[in-house]
Amino acid sequence: MIRLDIDPYVPDGDDARRWAEQELQDPRYADAKPTWFDYLAEDVAEFISGLFSPDTGQQVGNVALIIVTVVIVAALITVLILWGRPRGSRRVRRPATDLLGERDRRTAAQLRADAARSAREGDWDAATVLRFRALARALLERDIIDPAPGATAQAIAREAAVAFDAQRVELTAAASAFDDVRYLRRPASEQSYRALAETDDRLASLHPVLSGSPLSNPDALEGAQA
Repeated sequence: MIRLDIDPYVPDGDDARRWAEQELQDPRYADAKPTWFDYLAEDVAEFISGLFSPDTGQQVGNVALIIVTVVIVAALITVLILWGRPRGSRRVRRPATDLLGERDRRTAAQLRADAARSAREGDWDAATVLRFRALARALLERDIIDPAPGATAQAIAREAAVAFDAQRVELTAAASAFDDVRYLRRPASEQSYRALAETDDRLASLHPVLSGSPLSNPDALEGAQA
């Protein structure tokens, strides 16, 4: 007996399952499947939205603080990688080549050696100029002076006299000997060169007296000894 209430076009359970499996095998469904990046983006979005949900509202401050801290640390690491470790506060010094208006890479020891060589040859003018340059270079190497660009010999002598007040007269005489040869075209003598060399040697053996120390105030020194 044929049942008229059954639609011949409606599949039974087995047919429906088989048709569904065949349909899902179509490549267009595989192309529409979410990728790993889609899942990752969804998780990140859920995390961010969760920060502002009522359930986690009280924790937003702590989480935000952690995020800001991580960002700051990352920025500091980037700065250290790009620019290196910050240096301590130091006085800015000019290149060692700029001294008494000329560019000269020689050290104080090299200048002294060249001055002695000129002196042995009897060239007192060259010996005098080189020896005063050696004197100024030595003070600069010891961080006793920091002359301004283009500073004259007299300016260097005055600055050095702040640390070596007892040698003020000798420093002024040494600067004058340099100026006489370098600018006034007055010939130097063996005596003037020897006096300049002695001043340079004496300064090299002395310790500078800083302003404000007890040694810079004779009255304070006498009081301390009493």
